[in-house]
Amino acid sequence: MVLERIQSPEDIKALSTEQLETLAQEIRTFLVEKISHTGGHLASNLGVVELTIALYLAFDLPKDKVVWDVGHQSYVHKILSGRRDLFCELRQYGGLSGFPKRKESPYDSFDTGHSSTSISAGLGLAQGRDLLGEDYSVVSIIGDGALTGGMAYEALNNAARMKRNFIIVLNDNNMSISENVGGMSSYLNGLRTGDGYNDLKKNVVGALERIPGGQQMINRIKRTKNGIKQLFIPGMLFENMGITYLGPVDGHDIRKVQRALLEAKRLDHAVLVHVLTKKGKGYAPAERNPSKFHGVDPFDIATGKPLQKKEHPSYTDVFSRALCRLAQKDEKIVAVTAAMPDGTGLKAFAKEFPDRFFDVGIAEAHAVTSAAGMAAAGLKPVVAVYSSFLQRGYDQILHDVCIQELPVLFAVDRAGLVGSDGETHQGIFDYSYLTCIPNMTVMAPKNRWELEDMLAFGLKLGRPAAIRYPRGEAYRGLKEYRQPIEYGKGELLIDHSGKGAKIALLAVGSMVSTAEHICEKLEKRGILCSLANGRFVKPFDRELADYLAGTHSLVVTLEENVLQGGFGRAVASYIYEGHPGTKVYQVGLPDTYVEHGNVSVLRESLGIDSDSIIKKMGEKGFF
Repeated sequence: MVLERIQSPEDIKALSTEQLETLAQEIRTFLVEKISHTGGHLASNLGVVELTIALYLAFDLPKDKVVWDVGHQSYVHKILSGRRDLFCELRQYGGLSGFPKRKESPYDSFDTGHSSTSISAGLGLAQGRDLLGEDYSVVSIIGDGALTGGMAYEALNNAARMKRNFIIVLNDNNMSISENVGGMSSYLNGLRTGDGYNDLKKNVVGALERIPGGQQMINRIKRTKNGIKQLFIPGMLFENMGITYLGPVDGHDIRKVQRALLEAKRLDHAVLVHVLTKKGKGYAPAERNPSKFHGVDPFDIATGKPLQKKEHPSYTDVFSRALCRLAQKDEKIVAVTAAMPDGTGLKAFAKEFPDRFFDVGIAEAHAVTSAAGMAAAGLKPVVAVYSSFLQRGYDQILHDVCIQELPVLFAVDRAGLVGSDGETHQGIFDYSYLTCIPNMTVMAPKNRWELEDMLAFGLKLGRPAAIRYPRGEAYRGLKEYRQPIEYGKGELLIDHSGKGAKIALLAVGSMVSTAEHICEKLEKRGILCSLANGRFVKPFDRELADYLAGTHSLVVTLEENVLQGGFGRAVASYIYEGHPGTKVYQVGLPDTYVEHGNVSVLRESLGIDSDSIIKKMGEKGFF
């Protein structure tokens, strides 16, 4: 096998064109086999095989720096940089990350995980290179879907001022996670079919090179800002910004991409190489449904179907069905997503209410402010977004939604530990960053039924609110507790204060089920605990806190969020002020970023599973 001969980046440069094509096929087979066992991002990596090989041919890594936007398509890069043998533990606890990590390898020049950042990061590296008088190439790779993010244009605007080489590779597969939307997608469609200019350029250059003084004429044409290209591809955005445009290039022809990169390398300013690729290439199920194979769990290679069947609905499924039911009765309800209709459960809403569904592309800040505008116009917008991606619209939540007290409801999916995607995707900060904003209400359901009730309640609230729920199967326990939701009120599920219980557990969201299991396990050891569901993280139920603190000697708060600025800190501060004789023990996540790994493994390692909490409470002498 050719792949087995690649032990370092230099090995690839000795291969013939035929061997390179064989290598590409072997890499695709390797990716499908490994990801079918570990899960991970498949379609995007299948699409960049030849592009990555060409990068390794054209540049000298790790001296030269390559920045991958988002970074989930860096698997081929990891294979070629000597990490192939680590793929058996891809995205596993303590194993290979699914994203670039500087601490993992010198070939990873910048940590990435969210979209639209690579041009900014690469520009910073290039500026550092120039100021320090160093000599190396910087290449930022960005997808066409990521160009819907405003940060990319901020970076392009500044890149145009570069006086030394800086290369941007536009990996254009006509997809983000789901199919691309908006004006930039339409613009790039025009570029993809704009062959007239490139054909003419080749003919003109070829003719001029054959006559005396022809090279000087070629250089003069290249320096003309609004030259021939403008005639054949109207509105050449990149050229008009001062960034040389090369392409489009067939992204699955290694030598063509290599030549384009080498041509870009010779320029003394910013240049964009437009590369056309096919997401999922080489694996039929992923080619047919690239969105489905963007991020996958372990699957059967022959059929492409997941190995583990989903027996019960996830919180996302519950949200999806409940929102559609409510929207059938209220025509003012609209839904907004940032390129995640599948992941957030809005695909069903989009199908049933297409005129009331808005996919803004990878543009979370715009999603939030446009939703604020809809609310100001009298609609009831629901913004469905992953917790870690909502961070990208924080300023807009604070300034555009909450200052005006506009009734925007945030459905915050993938909150808490999400597992294998690691630090950039763990949704463990939203309690902290949302509860410090005036006029914001934050809720967290204990089970699937409470999520349904909170959604209905939130849409009637008439003010900014967020409902925060985790990834995975919706909890079906505690079904018998379905008290109507009152603003700012929690619920007392188990009250053993009259039976001598000294410990009260006050949990929110996903940690209510953990607290329930703690109660059950301690009761078997003869230790009774009371149990309360906070429901509201902000405003938390002060009357409930007073009752628990007044009838128990210890209140244990439980949350799947960092302790700093979280639910427990607020409750503890309140109880210590009003009930100085009552102890408060806060269970939550430490002030750190959490690595990738299985959620159950992470919970145990971080000490927030029921057994670890019980052990810690015993060590502290609480029973």
